[in-house]
Amino acid sequence: MFLRIVAASAALVLGSAAAIAQGAKPTDPQIAHIAYTAGQIDIGTAKLALQKSKNKDVRAFAQDMVRDHTAVNQKALALVKKLKVKPEDNPTSKSLSEQAKGTLASLKKLNGAAFDKAYADNEVEYHKTVNGALEGSLIPAASNPELKELLQTGLKIFQGHQQHAEQVAKSL
Repeated sequence: MFLRIVAASAALVLGSAAAIAQGAKPTDPQIAHIAYTAGQIDIGTAKLALQKSKNKDVRAFAQDMVRDHTAVNQKALALVKKLKVKPEDNPTSKSLSEQAKGTLASLKKLNGAAFDKAYADNEVEYHKTVNGALEGSLIPAASNPELKELLQTGLKIFQGHQQHAEQVAKSL
């Protein structure tokens, strides 16, 4: 079961990165919406982990995800307000949201160690793919220097998340 969740998450972000690559270069408002959506998805998954998991390492990781992704999203919202830009919904952000619903539904069916392992494995793959999309597509496509800087800062934080998720997954 957890392999399907990981595969679905990888497909979610890879499909989104492919959608960016196939279409025209995303605009800064679209990039802002994609990045915000990806953060919200991870916050939602982490909140589910906090509801379901009893494992102290999984819970600590989930708390970090809520804290860090909320902070980055708040900075993103402050930036778009400062720049007087409205984040623009787009096929990539819509696809991310739709596919995340399936991942959450699958995770909700699991309990105990099975949930913990599926959640940790999902987080490893999700961060690998999001980091790849940031590095390979979103950061290079961003034209506003402040947005680019925020994405680069986020990437550094999310690379740390990936390493932390890998440690948690190995421990389970």
